Amino acid sequence: MLIHEMTKDECRIALESVSIGTMACARDGQPYVVPTYFSYDGNHIYGVSMLGQKIEWMRANPLVCLQIWDRKNHYQWLSVVVSGRYEELISSREFESERVHAHALLQKRAMWWQPGLVATEHRAGLMPIYYRMHIVGITGRRAMPDKVEAAALVTE
Repeated sequence: MLIHEMTKDECRIALESVSIGTMACARDGQPYVVPTYFSYDGNHIYGVSMLGQKIEWMRANPLVCLQIWDRKNHYQWLSVVVSGRYEELISSREFESERVHAHALLQKRAMWWQPGLVATEHRAGLMPIYYRMHIVGITGRRAMPDKVEAAALVTE
């Protein structure tokens, strides 16, 4: 297997093609990761959720990380890690255009509102919280089969 560092452009293309990733945050030295639907507009990562542990922890410590992956098989995969800072797009005139932008981006993805907005007993009646991630860094790696592995894949 050959593993290569992805360019920033390759990472951005991957972010545009995927709609679910794993969001990482931490509070009081304890890490927390959770699957999340998102959209990427070339500048920010956008998401929506109901109030819960993820939002509470990102409010307490806005340093966050998103990881996406695409795995075709053992020899062909990619992984992109985005680090940044959480910003809540509160329901006010100040953030109205950003909330509209986030909603428009997110609704382009199938099932974008699940599971973040599915009402559960403890979340019924709460308003959705839109947020964005200001990107500080993006890195990625891509694996491809070497010649022997590629030949084996053709015969499978």
